[in-house]
Amino acid sequence: RRRLEKAGKHSGNCKKRRPVGSADMFTPVNQVRLTNVAIVRLKKKGKRFEIACYKNKVVSWRNKVEKDIDEVLQSHSVFSNVSKGTLAKGKDLEKAFGSTDQTAICKLILATGQLQVSQKERKVEAESKLRDIATTIAQMCINTDNNLPFPVEVIQTAMKDVKFSLKPNRSAKQQALDLIPELKKELPIARAQMRVRVAIPEAKAKDIKKKIEPMVATLEKEDWDFDYEMVARIDPGAYRGIVDAVAAGTRGKGTVDILDCKVQDSVKTLD
Repeated sequence: RRRLEKAGKHSGNCKKRRPVGSADMFTPVNQVRLTNVAIVRLKKKGKRFEIACYKNKVVSWRNKVEKDIDEVLQSHSVFSNVSKGTLAKGKDLEKAFGSTDQTAICKLILATGQLQVSQKERKVEAESKLRDIATTIAQMCINTDNNLPFPVEVIQTAMKDVKFSLKPNRSAKQQALDLIPELKKELPIARAQMRVRVAIPEAKAKDIKKKIEPMVATLEKEDWDFDYEMVARIDPGAYRGIVDAVAAGTRGKGTVDILDCKVQDSVKTLD
């Protein structure tokens, strides 16, 4: 009996649990909970505005690889704080952007805002992009001493030697092309030859062929059936001259197609 009375006293001191759905569990209507989010932030008119995006999609959108906005945005809402799920007030949107069109504002923030990433994520992303740049250069260039490709690790070391500075908002290919001239200070490096196919209407073929022949490094194949077609290897610097000559001589009816511009195929011809 004493045990029962003692237990009764303790149970009387216990707080009653509120049922699920009570006020303590209620999420305000101006809050939205999102997880696994990439946040893009823009400060304007003294206010902070944020949008919630899918990871890895922001850069794809900015590089025009991803074109479907629904694949980028987790929500078409503008937030004052994504982490807390707090939506931006309509009056603040109107003051800062002159509009309350949420999707239009999201696109503006996506284009001009700052992508928020942790220090660890930033480091991993930078290391990955640096390797992408080195790999791209290794695929596009040869060692002029032996006509063979450079190992990626050699390119990475040379990048450090020339004190290469990564630009996060530019693609790996763009930065690789800009970097090649700098690497010539450290390595005997040059762009591998491009393999192209040139097609010219028969009536203009002989004249145009004479103009572009000096720009061809190696003629692999030519065909005079109907229209003239040539498959050849050229130095990258000659590409624009060939394109211009074909376009001017055929009034846009001829074509120059790149079949390959990677070093691996160039190495195959060195047997």
